[in-house]
Amino acid sequence: MRLATKAFALALMISAAAIAQTAGQDMKQAGKDVKQAGKATGEAAKDVGKATKKTAKKATKEVKKTTNKAASKVEEKTRDKQ
Repeated sequence: MRLATKAFALALMISAAAIAQTAGQDMKQAGKDVKQAGKATGEAAKDVGKATKKTAKKATKEVKKTTNKAASKVEEKTRDKQ
């Protein structure tokens, strides 16, 4: 019976060591995943910033165009009355 108990204890120690090693590997992988997620978030923010810049530039050009068009119409109407 003593031999069986020793064998059982040894088996438990080996499996506990294997679980501990797996947990350590899981933590390392989780750290890598967090790092990758951070990089992906940074890239997404960069892309959003570029899109915002492009949209703002386009909107500014449209506003300028519309303002000039309206000013021209007002100028024409004012010129006709004089």
